[in-house]
Amino acid sequence: MGGLKVLPAQIANMIAAGEVVQRPSSVVKELLENAVDAGADQITVVVTDAGRTLIQVIDNGCGMSPSDAVLCFERHATSKIASAEDLEQIMTYGFRGEALASIAAVAEITLRTRRAADETATEVRISGDSKVRTASVAAPAGSSFAVRNLFFNTPARRKFLKSDNVELKHIIEEFTRVAITRPEIGFTLTSGGRELFVLKKAKSRKFRIQDLLGAGVSSELVDISAETSVLKLKGYIGRPDTARKTLGNQFMFVNGRYFRSPYLHKAVMKAYEELIPDGVTPAYFIFLETDPHSIDVNIHPTKTEVKFEDDNLVFQIIYACIRESLGRNSFGASIDFDTSAAVELPQLGRNFEQYAGLRAPEIGGDPDYDPFRSSDPVNVPNFDFSDEGGGSTGNGPREGAGYASFVDKRDDYGKLFDDNPSTASRVLTVHGKYILTPVVSGVMVVNVPRARERIFYDRNLRLLKGSSHVTQTALFPVQVKVGAAQRLLFDEHAEMLSKLGFDITPFGNDTVAVGGVPEGFSCESGQVEKLVSDIMYILSEDAGGLPDIMDQRIAGKIAALEAAGAAPLSSHAEAGRIIDTLFACENPELTPRGHRILSIISLGDIDKLF
Repeated sequence: MGGLKVLPAQIANMIAAGEVVQRPSSVVKELLENAVDAGADQITVVVTDAGRTLIQVIDNGCGMSPSDAVLCFERHATSKIASAEDLEQIMTYGFRGEALASIAAVAEITLRTRRAADETATEVRISGDSKVRTASVAAPAGSSFAVRNLFFNTPARRKFLKSDNVELKHIIEEFTRVAITRPEIGFTLTSGGRELFVLKKAKSRKFRIQDLLGAGVSSELVDISAETSVLKLKGYIGRPDTARKTLGNQFMFVNGRYFRSPYLHKAVMKAYEELIPDGVTPAYFIFLETDPHSIDVNIHPTKTEVKFEDDNLVFQIIYACIRESLGRNSFGASIDFDTSAAVELPQLGRNFEQYAGLRAPEIGGDPDYDPFRSSDPVNVPNFDFSDEGGGSTGNGPREGAGYASFVDKRDDYGKLFDDNPSTASRVLTVHGKYILTPVVSGVMVVNVPRARERIFYDRNLRLLKGSSHVTQTALFPVQVKVGAAQRLLFDEHAEMLSKLGFDITPFGNDTVAVGGVPEGFSCESGQVEKLVSDIMYILSEDAGGLPDIMDQRIAGKIAALEAAGAAPLSSHAEAGRIIDTLFACENPELTPRGHRILSIISLGDIDKLF
């Protein structure tokens, strides 16, 4: 091992940049927060190639002097902290002065800034080689940061960036987190020359949520509010019936700063206990205000985590506030009585007399009528039961060869199964969920939902490899608002979804239009919206990986979705088709998730029951 040495400033900055600048969205976050701290009321974000080529943030804030414009790129250059005590009362986004230095270490930056009182603006150009060039230019008041060729000097970092849709999705998420907390600021986000968001100044946070996520999301929210000596809580939570499998509308802020907290997330989920099924998450937008001395926002390089002085107390306040709001709005389980088969009785009150004349109808008929005895000779079948073709001389067939032949025919007709029965004639269905069929060693029991899952999985794999698909076309396309970030998932996987039989096309920046679904799914509007939500959950879980492995995962999850929504068995013929198709699959014994599909009960085990 060599002796110790101090790294050059350039290499040290590149190493430190890895903590702050993880992807293009990290740059957007830092520059947006600086623009808000500068007092801007109009901020524009422009990205090209999902931030690889260009990230530009323009604001009309206070601007910087020529000397500050150069100094801001030095590590730990900040106007927010002068002493150690200042760390205990941070109310701004940025305060450590490391964001711009980290970005400059891995990108080429052009800054143009001017204070309102200055006649000219200052332009600063800096790149990873730390050479700073300055000039006086004309520019409006405020600041404009243009970050080009991100990770140009660290190609390994650039190589590990995801696709444009994935990176743009992360940019939209960071943009949303800042825009929600500042309804008094106008925001614009443009990608590749297309405006994704144009947000005007909003009257309240709820109006800003509506502008960002759509009227459908905001209409599903109810207010929450609480004020204690420890903190003040305001915000909105989703109705229990709108909880989804997909994460995406869960936000927590403290003093205007977005943060993540699995512990406090549990407080929300605990408040929804017994109101939502397992595996779904409600939407929530929780804004906390507290004394800055009681929290530590300096525990993570990206400032996405905070430490409360008493986490348990905050947990209890959030839980109690949400629980009280859910109770106040009567979000409890309701009893839905089945009245479809009930007899409708007239409401008899003071006008009872008008029903007094009603009598039960009389049924007319001949009680002595016997359909098997008729005097009409045309309707009497003329069977010849004699030994030699002679006529019958009694009321019934007599003993002889003719009778024996008739009995033989009746015996054949009465057989339940023929000598070579089809599959459908050898099966028994139990509650539409199980199929029982005899085998040589006993009885085979097949789990129908799991059998369907295996069948659909094999079919989906064939479709993904190029087989033709069948799509049920909806009478009218169903528009589903999914949000700008989630819509990019459908853009990225459009070819795969089309192979599986889905007809899903973009409709605006945050909506998709569903024109058709694979055979087996419903085209009804409500079912389509639920299906789109489930697909978003599946695609967000499997956003990366090797193509073959990803195809197998997607095929399996779509198959499980289709099998779960399939109707119970309707006939023995359908049960027979399931058996035949199952044993044509590659592995008829296990589902793609490894669950057993069938089991054989031996004759010995059956004998033990008696």
